Amino acid sequence: MISKLKKKFIFINMIFVTVILIFAFGAVLVSSFLRVDENSRIAIQTSVDRNNRLDEKNKPVLEIGTHPANDKQPTSFTVFTVRLDENNNIKNLIGDYVEVSDQVLEQIVSTCVESNKDSGILWDMSLRYLKNSNIHGNEIIFYDLSDDISSMFHLVKNCLIVGIGSFLAFLLISVFLANWALKPVEKSWESQRQFIADASHELKTPLTVILANADILSAHKKDTIENQYKWIDYIKAEASHMSSLVNDLLFLAKSDAARENIVLTEVNLSDIMWNCYLPFESLAFEQEKNLDAEIASDILIQGDSGKLKQLIMILLDNACKYTEKNGSIKVKLYTKPEKEKIYLTVNNTGEPISQEHLSHLFERFYRAEESRAREKGGYGLGLSIAKTIVDMHRGKISVTSTKEEGTTFKVSFHITR
Repeated sequence: MISKLKKKFIFINMIFVTVILIFAFGAVLVSSFLRVDENSRIAIQTSVDRNNRLDEKNKPVLEIGTHPANDKQPTSFTVFTVRLDENNNIKNLIGDYVEVSDQVLEQIVSTCVESNKDSGILWDMSLRYLKNSNIHGNEIIFYDLSDDISSMFHLVKNCLIVGIGSFLAFLLISVFLANWALKPVEKSWESQRQFIADASHELKTPLTVILANADILSAHKKDTIENQYKWIDYIKAEASHMSSLVNDLLFLAKSDAARENIVLTEVNLSDIMWNCYLPFESLAFEQEKNLDAEIASDILIQGDSGKLKQLIMILLDNACKYTEKNGSIKVKLYTKPEKEKIYLTVNNTGEPISQEHLSHLFERFYRAEESRAREKGGYGLGLSIAKTIVDMHRGKISVTSTKEEGTTFKVSFHITR
C-alpha cells in the first residue's frame, strides 16, 4: 500500500516536472528560433534597402557607441546578391567574402525563379532568399543560415542535456521527498496494522474462555443453575474484561480520528486527586502496601474532570499493581508558579523497569514483562490512554525508573490564568 502510494506520488510529481521542463525549454527554443528568423529577415531587408539606394552618400552609417543601439544600423551577416537580366540569367554576384560555385549558383537561382513565392528558405542549401526589383533590374538576395542552424542545433543539444540532467535530479528529489513525506504515513499505517492485530489477539482470549464455558453449560442442560453457576461467573468476568477492552479500544480509535472532543472547563484538580486517592487507600491497606499523598489545595486547571479522573485512576492502579508487599506508593500534586506549571507525580517502589522498555511504555499493548503483565490482568492499554488524555490537555507525561528511587510517572500541565 505504502509502496504504491510512493510510486504514485513520484509519478505525478514527475509528470508536473516534465511538463514544466518541456514548457521552459520549449519557450527558450521558440524564442531563440524567432530571434534567429527575425535577424535573417532584417539582414536581407537591410541588403535590399542598400541595393535600392541611388545615392551612395545616403547609405547607412554604423554609429559606434550609440546607446541604445539603433535598430536600423547595418548588421554584419553573410548576405550576397545575385543580379539577373531580363531572361533571369545570372549577370553578376555581389557579396564580400562569398564564394559560390557556378553550378550551385545556377541551381539556387533556378529554384528561386521557378518558385511562385517572393521569399522563402532553401533548406538543402541553408539559405534564405528574397526577390527584389530596382533600377538595376531583378535580383535575388540570399542569406546564409548555416551559422544560425548550427547555433540552434547546439542550443537544442544543450537543452536536451540540461533537461535530462534536470529530470534525473528532480527524480532523485522526488524519491527523497516521497520517502520523507510518507514516512509518518508509513509509521501510522504500521501502527494501525499492529493495533488491529493486537486488538484481535486480546479479544480472542476472552472469547475463547466464554465459548469454552458456554460449551460446558450446554453439556449440562439438565443440571441446575446453582450447580453450574461458577461457569456463569467465569463468563461474566470475561465479558466484563472484554467490555473494558472494547471501551479502551473505542477511546483510542476516537482519539486517533480526532473525534474525541473534550469540553474544557475550570476544575479543581486537588479535589479530583482526593476523590481518586481515597478508594485506593483502602485497597492499598488490604494489599499491605503504604499509600501516602501530598496534595496541594485548590489547584485549578482547564480540563475535563472525567478524563482527568481516568488519568489519575490509571496511574494509581498501575502503581498498586507493580508495588511489592510492604512497598510504598507516593502521590504528589504541586505547582511551580515561576514555570507556570502544575505537576502530578505517582511514585512506587518495586522492581525497576529497564531502560530499553521505558521508551515503549506508552505504546499500545506494550508490556515490559509479558508474563508479569498477564498475571496482573492488564492489556497494555492503560498507559497509552493516560498519554492520550495528557495530550488532550496539552500536557506532558514522562517516566523514570531506578532501583533507588523506584518508578515515577510525572505529568505536567499549564497553570490556568
